[in-house]
Amino acid sequence: MLGSTYGTLTTNSRHARAVACGQAPGPAVHVHSRHAPGGTAEGMDDVDVSGRPLHSAVPDLDRFFHPESVALIGASDADGRPHTGITRQLLAWAERVGARLHPVHPSRPAVFGIPCVASVAALPEPVDLAVLLVRDPLPVIEELDGSKAKFAVAFASGFAETGPEGAAAQARLAAAARSAGLRLLGPNTNLNAFETFRDDLEGPAIALITQSGHQGRPVFTLQELGIRLSHWAPTGNEADLEAADFISYFAARPEVGAIALYAEGLKDGRGFLLAADRAARAKVPVVAVKVGRTETGARTAASHTGKLTGSDAVVDAAMRQFGVIRVDGLDELQDTAALLARARPPRAEGVVVYSISGGTGAHFADLATAAGLPLPILSAEKQTELHQWIPGDLSVANPVDNGGHPVGDWRGRKIIDAILADPAVGVLICPITGPFPPMSDKLAQDLVDAAEQTDKLVCVVWGSPVGTEDAYRTTLLGSSRVATFRTFANCISAVRAYLGHHRFTASYRSPFDDAPRTPSPSLRKARDLLRPGGRLSEHAAKQLLRAYGIRVPREQLVTSAAAAVRAAALVGYPVVMKASAPQLAHKTELGLVRLGLTSASQVRDTYRELTDIARYEGVELDGVLVCQMVGGGVEMVVGMSHDDLFGPTVTVGIGGVLVEVLQDAAVRVPPFGEDQARAMLAELRGRALLDGVRGAPPADVDALVEVVLRVQRMALELGDHLAELDVNPLMVLERGQGAVALDALAICR
Repeated sequence: MLGSTYGTLTTNSRHARAVACGQAPGPAVHVHSRHAPGGTAEGMDDVDVSGRPLHSAVPDLDRFFHPESVALIGASDADGRPHTGITRQLLAWAERVGARLHPVHPSRPAVFGIPCVASVAALPEPVDLAVLLVRDPLPVIEELDGSKAKFAVAFASGFAETGPEGAAAQARLAAAARSAGLRLLGPNTNLNAFETFRDDLEGPAIALITQSGHQGRPVFTLQELGIRLSHWAPTGNEADLEAADFISYFAARPEVGAIALYAEGLKDGRGFLLAADRAARAKVPVVAVKVGRTETGARTAASHTGKLTGSDAVVDAAMRQFGVIRVDGLDELQDTAALLARARPPRAEGVVVYSISGGTGAHFADLATAAGLPLPILSAEKQTELHQWIPGDLSVANPVDNGGHPVGDWRGRKIIDAILADPAVGVLICPITGPFPPMSDKLAQDLVDAAEQTDKLVCVVWGSPVGTEDAYRTTLLGSSRVATFRTFANCISAVRAYLGHHRFTASYRSPFDDAPRTPSPSLRKARDLLRPGGRLSEHAAKQLLRAYGIRVPREQLVTSAAAAVRAAALVGYPVVMKASAPQLAHKTELGLVRLGLTSASQVRDTYRELTDIARYEGVELDGVLVCQMVGGGVEMVVGMSHDDLFGPTVTVGIGGVLVEVLQDAAVRVPPFGEDQARAMLAELRGRALLDGVRGAPPADVDALVEVVLRVQRMALELGDHLAELDVNPLMVLERGQGAVALDALAICR
């Protein structure tokens, strides 16, 4: 077991191994958690050891979505004016939510029969919400200073999405909003928050957040299929209010069953993770489309919202780390969010495919298995039971092939009920590739009736491209207990997300609760080694690792051939010799590494060869390292780097000289615990190397995880001083023997 999820080495066996290697063990890193699980309280520390926040305030957005009074600045009822349609929409919305609306226009006495005031100063009462239909919202925001307005919406474009000048104007707008003491939505947003939401639908709802308003339309129109929507937050350029604010708010709303997010950029990485953490604690799923996977997509996103998209691999890992379900398409967004919003938690993870065609069942089962869905073989007893109603020559192991759903009697329902009664089954999926009345009609009705009587998930794929059939439009869509899809792929990805979400939240513990708040004793030692703006030599980088308790080989830095011979005797043959200098990032390519030296004469000659090569290459050495030779393990790489959005990140992967060729690595954003460190290893394509292949013994995975957590502690404490750290190779020895950092690169900020 690891001593701490943030890098404490406390076991006696580890201490013994470190001493046996000629290295003093690193200091214990103690974590003091002052946050009660699930929340925060006054007087608690607000930041971790890196100075980053550990919790964020949840904005009270009740008065935004349900204001008592609204000022509509720039209201119009003139024919042909674009603001006239907006004014009409806001008037209708205000009436629906029971708000008093005050039109503001400098030259109109009334708008649509409602008296106008000439300016914000003339408003008859403080307003909860000010909607700005003006080209330049800055003067109006400044005029709202002192008005006690709580929220403002700026629709105008021409800000950060246009370039540096627009970004500066947006910064002034945000500063004015802060000065006025109000929260600002936009600029470059729209009216989606004031849409008409159906109030005749029941059940948990989807709350929608989009930066681009049009991209939320497919989710919004789910209401036409009977799926409830509760809110729509169009965040635009996010000068102030951002997606994270709305995630935190929606996660606490009792009516919200899932949050659907369309993001072109994330404003603040830590703020987003804190919001995702709130949702994970509340077990509210967040399903997200985040554009910018490709270079072209990233450029488009930046030009549209004025944001950096950051490294997509880091975004992907950070979302997965905090349970955000990332999907690619808007159709996936709507289907996955709808399922997660309405489905009850699974009673079991087993998925059974029920089909009227053997070919359809086999096809769907292939796709589902490839996607990682568990399709258990039904027990012999269950198969015997099903063969009471299904011909004996048809397979009912899973998929269950009924050869044609019974139409004229009760057998069809018996089959479905028997499958759902199996305790290993949590999900039943019935792919119907096309309508085949009356069989498909009866099948749809039986599925709906069975779904109404079970607490297990029943899914149907209605494959007809027409979609006007009564079995689909009336029977299936008329049931809130059946999840209906139009494609195999969307059904499979949604069910996988459903099972994954509940598995994740069942064991979720917030890493922010245990994040270190006080510096470790290692920090003082490490700071003395750093050289601002420079690169450390391998020897200095290894000293940095030693300060954090990461094991390195026995080694000495020497500056003469005679000293090299003496060092080799102390280190013990065979030895490795390496040239050492801060500017040497890749010594092997220059021939500045020698392995397996077994005699004093070899050491003496090698010293001269290395210094000659360095002199020829123009490299000024600080010496030559004479190192203990360590072999017989798995070469890994562990390191840290900086992401523009999230800050310090930690990476682990298959290491060695081919690390850049293999590109087999996993990344996480601190803070994270031991569970995530182990999950990183599970993501590697070469994970089997650690388990032992072709007769090799299993590697010390516990020691590798410990190194990952210690590097994370370095990232937390030194992130503002250390730009990059690369431990490659980290030799992970046989189980119980530890891990040794054979080489290291460190670049200071």
